[in-house]
Amino acid sequence: MNIALWVVAILLAGAFAMAGVLKSTKPKEAIVEQGLAWAEDFSQPVIRFIGAMELLGAIGLVLPPLVGVAEILTPLAATGLAVTMALAAVTHLRRKEPQMVVVNAVLLALAAFVAWGRFGPYSF
Repeated sequence: MNIALWVVAILLAGAFAMAGVLKSTKPKEAIVEQGLAWAEDFSQPVIRFIGAMELLGAIGLVLPPLVGVAEILTPLAATGLAVTMALAAVTHLRRKEPQMVVVNAVLLALAAFVAWGRFGPYSF
């Protein structure tokens, strides 16, 4: 189970790191042009904030246990990313984008799995 938690955490970290870098470095118009139409509903600072939080969450999933410091940050990061995906799903439901809700639900479930495992029976 520990290996499964590591694999999921690393995959999530990669996905959220890429998304976080995109949102925190690109202008709003470029983000919308890349197919992320939801960005039309948010200001540039909010989009950058979302990106920064995703990037920090990605780092929090893998860095603390790798260096053996503040390992409680891993399940906290996973919980934060799960909440982020729940809020993203609400945004996509409001925009009538059900295909994106499925993506949010999968990412939420994976983040919840890491949070459950690292808070519970497979903590560091």
